[in-house]
Amino acid sequence: MKKIVITKAGGPEVLQVQQCPDLTPAADEVRIAVKASGLNFADIMARQGLYPDAPKFPCTVGYEVAGVIDEVGTSVDKQWLGKEVISLTRFGGQADQVVAPVHQIFEKPSSLSFEEAAAIPVNYLTAYQLLVAMGSLQSYESILIHNVGGGVGLAALEIAKKIGAETYGTASGGKHAFLKQKGLDHAIDYRTQDWKKELLSMTNGRGVDLISDPIGGKSLKDSYKSLSNTGRLGMFGISTVSETGVKGKLNLLKMVMQTPFYHPFGLMNENKGVFGVNMGHLWHEHKKINVWMQAILDGLKEGWINPHVDKVFSFDDAGEAHRYIEERRNIGKVILVP
Repeated sequence: MKKIVITKAGGPEVLQVQQCPDLTPAADEVRIAVKASGLNFADIMARQGLYPDAPKFPCTVGYEVAGVIDEVGTSVDKQWLGKEVISLTRFGGQADQVVAPVHQIFEKPSSLSFEEAAAIPVNYLTAYQLLVAMGSLQSYESILIHNVGGGVGLAALEIAKKIGAETYGTASGGKHAFLKQKGLDHAIDYRTQDWKKELLSMTNGRGVDLISDPIGGKSLKDSYKSLSNTGRLGMFGISTVSETGVKGKLNLLKMVMQTPFYHPFGLMNENKGVFGVNMGHLWHEHKKINVWMQAILDGLKEGWINPHVDKVFSFDDAGEAHRYIEERRNIGKVILVP
């Protein structure tokens, strides 16, 4: 088998495609011949040495794949053999073979390509947890989606539109036309506008009921101030620190110093809530994840979920894929294929 290996912390040049022995599934696992792997910002930060959950170098990351089951463990129903599936993977997903426990496997809808299927797990489960499970977004409410042009952002937009909420989103100006076609009500160019000032102007000073923030640091302070009464702030990333080498470490320190502290009494007096989302820490909650995933798969059948794959890169071009995301050029999902 072959896999993408992060040999050490550094720029995209530290990525290598390496050969290694084929995998053998444990009793409760299946082996998947991978046709497509998702690439996420967490993978970028792992390569930069800024993702604390990542395995020690050298390592292969990747949380999601789509492919075909070609071997099953001794305790797994043999009916899984040959099935096209989507799987969550606890790292190791950016390889042409992965093994995963059967409770992390879902049948791939026939309407999706392998590339589209690999765009589902991380983005949509994160968005579902943010908006539905913890954010409790309602049809009479409003939401600001930071980085709405990214993979999680587009997933959140689809879920918010299905709920019926009014949607605001920050993205560079070149993405606005596409986002409005996807149903975004109000677009804000964070590069040329003061997004907080624009949002408060658009809402007559009220703010919004839910904000999803993958940026961290100072952005959390501004996001909190942009909440209405009963508003909720959901944090799911720290993209503000993204940088290779010493600068990334300095950005991390700066982010920590700029992160606000939320006292329970202050939250109570202002009728606001703050919560965090990290899908990588929910592996033990597979029953809950299965319920959320079923809701997403139902959305695919009903037609209101449509994963958008922006660009597909071969394993050999993984470095270019990393650069593409780091430069914030993607609208939606970036996929790697063996």
